[in-house]
Amino acid sequence: MSMPPGMDNGENTSNAELAGSEGEILTRFCRLLSDTGSRIEIIPTASSIPEKAGSRYTEAFSSLGFNNAAVMDIRTREQAQTPDMVQRVREAEGFLFTGGDQLRLTTILGGTDFLDILAERYLWEPVVIAGTSAGAMAMSDTMIYQGSSQEALKKGEVKFCSGFGLLPKVIIDTHFVKRGRIGRLFQAVASNPGCLGIGLGEDTGLLITQGDILEAIGSGLIIVVDGSTIRYTNMALISEGELISIENLSVHVMVQGDSLLLSRKKFTPAKIQ
Repeated sequence: MSMPPGMDNGENTSNAELAGSEGEILTRFCRLLSDTGSRIEIIPTASSIPEKAGSRYTEAFSSLGFNNAAVMDIRTREQAQTPDMVQRVREAEGFLFTGGDQLRLTTILGGTDFLDILAERYLWEPVVIAGTSAGAMAMSDTMIYQGSSQEALKKGEVKFCSGFGLLPKVIIDTHFVKRGRIGRLFQAVASNPGCLGIGLGEDTGLLITQGDILEAIGSGLIIVVDGSTIRYTNMALISEGELISIENLSVHVMVQGDSLLLSRKKFTPAKIQ
């Protein structure tokens, strides 16, 4: 079971930019597949431009020698449960969810046969599942769907809902460094201290194997926020819109090659050559 949930780029990236910024992470994705004939399904449901998002990734996979990539153009809950889509999700070895609006992903796919089968296969079969931007944020059980970076440490500013649930006790945020979203993740973790907050910077991926081993890949940073160490927060005492106080929040910064054992929250630095 392997999942790299985070190739952090927006949905308007051009083909040329895709090759430069995401090539390394997509190559790693492909290496996890059994061979170049492996079936890859691209799901652009989150995107407002699904045709463009889908074709961009089919071209990218083709450039890596994987020509058996197709687009699952799912725009309604009814489409997600058609026999054709159900059969395709049963047969593919790799799945890539594109960027866009993560709430579109969860409202269209949540509770469908499509997602139920994918989750079952993730648990018991060697499938590879990836998400970029919104596609990455939807992987966890608790998902951020709204929240201003500037006002993120005011109670109620960050909004949550249920994600796909493939990654329990994790909350993922993306475009993390460029858009200054550290406050969003602080509030998310203070509200859900049993969850590990993961902030993906641009040009960065997180490879998750066996549902437990997290490895940073790509050229950027990953910020990990651990709420289990919190000694005090005023979250339950203040009203909506008031500022949040948090004592003893733990933060880790990961770069390429660093790893984290999710079950034990044990950090292991990259081996220095």
